[in-house]
Amino acid sequence: MKKIFFLFIITHTLLEAQFEIQASMGLDFKSTPSYRDYINSNFSNYGKKLSTFSSAVNFSGEVGYSLSNKLQIGIEISYLIDSYNANIGLGGIYEISYTFLRPSIITYYIISGSGYKFKVGGGIGPRFVDLTEENIIKRNYSSKGYGLLLKLEGNTFLGDNLYALIGFDLRLDLTNDLKNTSTKDKIINYYNGEALNMTSLSAGIKLGITYIF
Repeated sequence: MKKIFFLFIITHTLLEAQFEIQASMGLDFKSTPSYRDYINSNFSNYGKKLSTFSSAVNFSGEVGYSLSNKLQIGIEISYLIDSYNANIGLGGIYEISYTFLRPSIITYYIISGSGYKFKVGGGIGPRFVDLTEENIIKRNYSSKGYGLLLKLEGNTFLGDNLYALIGFDLRLDLTNDLKNTSTKDKIINYYNGEALNMTSLSAGIKLGITYIF
């Protein structure tokens, strides 16, 4: 009898649960102190000086699983792209660019009704940075770390299980010092003697679509 009851609970939970898939694009307004100081100390005489907060494009996708009407878990993959370049005269063009891969496991509290769905959640996950610096010679660097995430999201019904979404998030990403992928050398800012890392605090806004099934 207990086995039958346990099987009934599992079956009922699976039938009540819903899956959803999201795709979105947005902007992150981020403060990356080590990166900003490195650029401003070494290259701002040739190009634009970075402010305390700067913007970068963010692409993200997520798969969610609703455990109940009020609780959902999700796996998000966020991909940030940013770059900086300056004309340094006889030396040519200086360029530095990086990608920031930010997967997270997120738990949401859900408020839903006819034609809408609001989600508030928090999560954590590993972080992976790949950076390329080029001034005549191209050098590749990488770093790892972890990050914390808070999210607020609204979904509006469009039709056929499709929703339009707008989302806001706040992130704290902590990374180790960047190291050359071949020599393991670090990037040193000789103005302050510190190694470059991509630890950052950011606030983002995104627009996208959600499909629920």
